[in-house]
Amino acid sequence: MTDVLTSLARFARARIAEELGGEPADGRDTMHASCNHPGASFVTLRWRDGRLQGCIGSLEPRRPLADDVAHNALAAAFIDPRAAPLTLSDLAALVVEVSVLSRLERITFDGTEAGARAALRVGEGVVLAYGARRGTFLPQMWESLETPEEFLVELKRKARLEPFFWSPEIELHRYTVVKAIA
Repeated sequence: MTDVLTSLARFARARIAEELGGEPADGRDTMHASCNHPGASFVTLRWRDGRLQGCIGSLEPRRPLADDVAHNALAAAFIDPRAAPLTLSDLAALVVEVSVLSRLERITFDGTEAGARAALRVGEGVVLAYGARRGTFLPQMWESLETPEEFLVELKRKARLEPFFWSPEIELHRYTVVKAIA
């Protein structure tokens, strides 16, 4: 699986380079057969000093995994509102991380915020949904948001909810990822 993930991360970098006027991205037709099956991915771009360039992804499989990675790589590089304009020469200073998601699993809890916090598992990705509002954090966010309290407050903000808002209608889902960097 590591080779497959590494090839996806390299492909993501190559697609961004191609979009910036570099060589055409190759390797799509030589990828492992699993990359042709529907899959959900996130592509995170960071500068070598750790600053975020962009992070865009899919929570549910809707297209072949390789196509999903290519789409999300371009979106992270050029559409994410946090993304700075890029040139081809900038690409060497970017770390490209591809995370492939497991299926979403509903988190069962008693409907209270305390119950939600208790149901969170450090190291898992979480999706918070309330009506049309939705936010997610990849498992990697546990490195900077170390407690379930912090994690949930920031996840609510990401879903455009007030940090102290709570409703028993909030739904939570969890997922895991496997990732590679190029």
